[in-house]
Amino acid sequence: MFDPIVAFFQRVFTAIGRGIGLAVAWILWPFVALGAWYRGRSWIIKGPIALILLALVVFYGYFIWQTQAWTNFDPDYVDRYKLAERTVPAGSPVSGPGAATGQSGAAAGANQAAVQPSGADSTTEALAVVQLPAGTVCQTSAIVDVTADLIDLNVNQNAWISSMLAYKLGFFGLDWDDTPWLDNKASFQRGINQAVRRTAVELVDSLGRVRGTSGINNDLQSARGNIQFDEETWYFGLNPFGPKTPTPSFYRAAERDFRKFNVSLGKCEAVFDGRSDNMVEFLDRIANDLGNTSAIIRERSEFHNGGWFDTRADDRFWFSFGQLYGYYGILSAAGADFENVVQQRGLTPIYTETLKQLRSALRIQPLIISNGREDGWIMPTHLATMGFYILRVRSNLVEMRDILAR
Repeated sequence: MFDPIVAFFQRVFTAIGRGIGLAVAWILWPFVALGAWYRGRSWIIKGPIALILLALVVFYGYFIWQTQAWTNFDPDYVDRYKLAERTVPAGSPVSGPGAATGQSGAAAGANQAAVQPSGADSTTEALAVVQLPAGTVCQTSAIVDVTADLIDLNVNQNAWISSMLAYKLGFFGLDWDDTPWLDNKASFQRGINQAVRRTAVELVDSLGRVRGTSGINNDLQSARGNIQFDEETWYFGLNPFGPKTPTPSFYRAAERDFRKFNVSLGKCEAVFDGRSDNMVEFLDRIANDLGNTSAIIRERSEFHNGGWFDTRADDRFWFSFGQLYGYYGILSAAGADFENVVQQRGLTPIYTETLKQLRSALRIQPLIISNGREDGWIMPTHLATMGFYILRVRSNLVEMRDILAR
């Protein structure tokens, strides 16, 4: 009685198997034909072709390895700075004759009299400052330390993916960002770089100078210019045509500039202006930066929710993840650099909660990014989840800014 039914399903599965076999044969046919052609050639032809194929295997093998190996990725990287052990804000004397005054970082910076060097251009040259007593050592900036280390993570401990030749060539001409493969690390690195760029601007414009009485610090100005360089330059380019300095070289120069500034700050030869109004401005800029990312995630989540089939969802997710990864360290460092402001204005509880929210966001590390509908029940919505954490952090930053502005 069941024989006709069994026979029917046998025919169905046989047809499916035959179809799969034909599809595989169609895909493999060019390679089989090329293999047959290759076997019939002499070694004069075989040799160069084998070398070219070997070079391609090594070229793309190295590229794939670099995109998958996230060296020293550590969501708890802030712990190694031991920020709680810092006893004074950035720029304040920590040892030597000047330490006995008990000045805050802002007061110490303000009390270093600015002197305009003869013939110097005040818009580009940092003003000389009168030195504190000989032997005085000042507290370096944790913000600068973290910023320099984030650059080091991006371009020294890992390859900078966005300017690698294989990444620029794409997948048969298709931009890797438009595919589901091999672009997550590049997006993560660009997210970190966004946080670094924003911080570099604030260090130059306000934190690294006494507003109205000193010029721009040359090391910070150089770092800002280098870190703003585009993210995709290789050793050679077409527009303009010719050899170029690749992106990682500029970023390494920015790292060196940041470290030079901190050396000068430790010698009390530079300024870190840790006033409350500077902290207000710093938090406001970061909140605006996160607000922009939130809008991008919202647009992708609302209008392109293709679930696991949205090939750009992973780019948006890992960019925002990298941005939060960077700001987790930078904001943790800011709490140490502005330690006097945080304590005096009663920000410790909300500041601690903000850092906890940032760390919680870094726990979201799905294997495959899905941009499903928010009311869906099959495919998850990782973008909306990340957007939720970004908005939580941003709302806390806005609240802290409002408290400081009162």
